[in-house]
Amino acid sequence: MARRIRKGDNVAIVSGADRGKRGRVLRILTDKDRVIVEGVNLVFKHLRKSQQHPQGGRIRREAPLHISNVMPIDSETNAPTRVKSKVIDGQRTRVGIRSEAEVGTGPTKKADAKGAVSKKGED
Repeated sequence: MARRIRKGDNVAIVSGADRGKRGRVLRILTDKDRVIVEGVNLVFKHLRKSQQHPQGGRIRREAPLHISNVMPIDSETNAPTRVKSKVIDGQRTRVGIRSEAEVGTGPTKKADAKGAVSKKGED
């Protein structure tokens, strides 16, 4: 399945019990086609007694959602949108289908690596 969602993207839930909620992608489980979204699909995890939790207990955690149930949020229209790839200034970027505005939160891993190398060279 095509994954047009990345870690850190703001997404909207379009199907399921949490339909209409929004959140940030914390993790992508590529082998299972699932994503974990911050504050969405919360379940209880029961904890056994341990030194960290002497009484045991229950904590709420985010459970994975299928990747087809989430859509990225277009920054221009603030609405869920489908995504396509487009080459802008020699770089492949993700843009929304309707508004043609860029989708995403920040630079990719390659850009981060380049930025880190140039920063070290400048110091």
